[in-house]
Amino acid sequence: MKRTTEGWGSGLLGVIIFSGSLPATRVAVADFSPIFLTCARAVIAALLGSIFLFALREPRPERRDIFPLILVAIGCVVGFPLLTALALQHITSAHSLVFIGLLPLATAIFGVLRGGERPRPAFWLFSTIGAAAVAGFALYGSQAGNVTGDLLMVAAILVCGLGYAEGATLSRRLGGWQIISWSLLLSLPVRAIIAFAYLLNNWGNIHLSSWIGLGYVSIFSMLVGFIFWYRGLAVGDIAGVGQLQLLQPFFGLLLAALFLHEPIAWTMVVSTLIVVLCVAGAKRFS
Repeated sequence: MKRTTEGWGSGLLGVIIFSGSLPATRVAVADFSPIFLTCARAVIAALLGSIFLFALREPRPERRDIFPLILVAIGCVVGFPLLTALALQHITSAHSLVFIGLLPLATAIFGVLRGGERPRPAFWLFSTIGAAAVAGFALYGSQAGNVTGDLLMVAAILVCGLGYAEGATLSRRLGGWQIISWSLLLSLPVRAIIAFAYLLNNWGNIHLSSWIGLGYVSIFSMLVGFIFWYRGLAVGDIAGVGQLQLLQPFFGLLLAALFLHEPIAWTMVVSTLIVVLCVAGAKRFS
């Protein structure tokens, strides 16, 4: 029971940190290209992660760990950041919430396929209702997207769900922050070359808000958030703790209200209550 509580608490901290990712990405792509942003955030996070790995003399992954680490890198280091950055050039952040609400289901499905978990039928009922509540809220309050943006977000959700589940399974042996750090380090050479190739010619035109966005997605979204998230998935369970992602859109809107002074609609309050009940139900039957 104590480990389960610790897992859900750690996972919740990770979700709160991730909640600022899409708004920060939306701000950053105003001045940075999606490809440069994706590579630059990975390079910065990799350099920070490598400092911890070598300072603490963490053991190197075994040969059998390389393929899972590559899957984590494809899903979380490259795939999700790049695909969402490209999608946000076609759709609004609000519209992207429709797809973020589907991420818990994707994580749970890959948790079953890759992690061998077997949630009870009631779990799938609560997770589906929760995903529907998030999608309904996002659709009600957002503008329509387009086919390109929607397909990019679907692809982002799939690769991210795989990366979450694969990293959670691996972190039970190697540790949460070590997983994302090794994955970042594994992709560092390629990411650095591509980031250098897409360097801007005029850095003077970059707004402060874009620098802040880059800093947030590099340090918090790409590294710090995963420390808590992977620990939560490993200590708790992939399918159950993954349902906390249903709260991510609402935390993001709350942050926007606090820092950007955006209004909170009554639909947000109602939808949040439904989601909280669904998360509690999913926790009970996971």
